[in-house]
Formats: sequence, C-alpha cells, structure tokens
Amino acid sequence: MGGDADGHRHESVVQPDTSRPAVADGAQQVEVLEVARPVVEPLVGDPLVSDDLAADARSAPAPLADSHLAGREERLDLPGLADGSAAFDLVFSVFYDKIIRADFIDSCRRILNLHNGPLPRYRGVSPVNWALKNGEGAHGTTIHEITPGIDDGPIVSQVTYSIYPDLDEVEDAYARSLEYGYTLFAQTMPLLDRIVVRPQDDSRATYYSSAENELLGERRHFTRRQSAGGG
Repeated sequence: MGGDADGHRHESVVQPDTSRPAVADGAQQVEVLEVARPVVEPLVGDPLVSDDLAADARSAPAPLADSHLAGREERLDLPGLADGSAAFDLVFSVFYDKIIRADFIDSCRRILNLHNGPLPRYRGVSPVNWALKNGEGAHGTTIHEITPGIDDGPIVSQVTYSIYPDLDEVEDAYARSLEYGYTLFAQTMPLLDRIVVRPQDDSRATYYSSAENELLGERRHFTRRQSAGGG
C-alpha cells in the first residue's frame, strides 16, 4: 500500500487474468497476471466543523474536563483528578491560550500542542500577528510536547509556509496557518510513535506576551481596518 498527494491510500490487488491462457515455456508454466485498478480509500477524513466543540465533546462517550482551572477542586469531573491517579494516554492542545497546570501535564503519558508559530521563534501569543508586524516572508506551525514552560517543549514536527506582509491581512495569514496546521496534524499522527523529537534551540527563541499586544498597531486585529477602530 502507498499514498498519493491527495491523502488517499492506494491498495493494489494482483489478480490472474483468466481471459488469457497460460503460456507454456519449456518445462515451466508462466501465468499472465494483470494489476487491478487501485482501491482508493480516504486516509484522513475531512475535519468536522462545529460552532461549539465543547458541546460536541459533551455529547460524545469520552468525558470532558477543563485542564487550566486554578483550583483542583474545580475540575473533579474527570475520574482520577481528585486523588491524582488520573492517567491519560494522549492529550492534544490546538491553539490553546491557557497555561496548562504541571499536575495535569504529569497525568499525561503524552501531551502535545499545535502552536501557530515556527518554534523556537514566536513563542507566546499572537504569533501570526507578530510575524506580519515584523515583516516576515515566512511563518510556520509546530507540533511540540507540552512542558510547564511556555511553548518550549521538544518539537515533534513543523511546517513553514509563505506569508506576504504587503498583501496579507492577519485573517489571510491566519487562514493559511489553519490549512497548514491541519495538514501537519494529519501527516504527523500516523507517525507519532516513531518520530524522534528534537529539543528547541533556546538561543533562537523569541517570545511575545499578551501585555505586548497593544504594540501590534495595525496588526492587532484580523484586519487593518478593525485595528484602526473601523469595525
């Protein structure tokens, strides 16, 4: 089996061609075979679009809990959190803007984050906004392991793509990041247990906090017009 650029799995089945006679070649019998047309199946389904992901999760069989709440007593709805015996095989955070508690991280065998920046650069908040503000010609999306620090865990996978500060509004580059982020996720997950993570180079790290958002100027919101107060 193999894959193509469209994200489909091809399974080629070799079958004998019964419309042709077997060919005698001396003492050997040679049977003529033909390769059947590939069976094409989706490798990864289209993402589900929902206006309320939490509501969808509550309707699913798996329990739902908030990992970032300040007090442990506020999040006892997930079995094992109260006594510290909880153990999760895999937790995946996507563009999450809260710092996850260390005790929750410790309860996870693997906990990953999809960060909207090319780590170790653009750690913190509003990475797309800052990349456009800084006149970058390329940006990126990173899947990394979550640690108690901020976006500083080992890198699992990463993709870079072009952005156009002279042309792009923030919403344009952000939409592009969602497309590349989904592709990165879809291609990484089947290989997750085999990927060797790599530590980030802290000497190349940059970081932006929410306290600096006002410095973004015309890149503060999704469009220049919105940033200028034009709605």
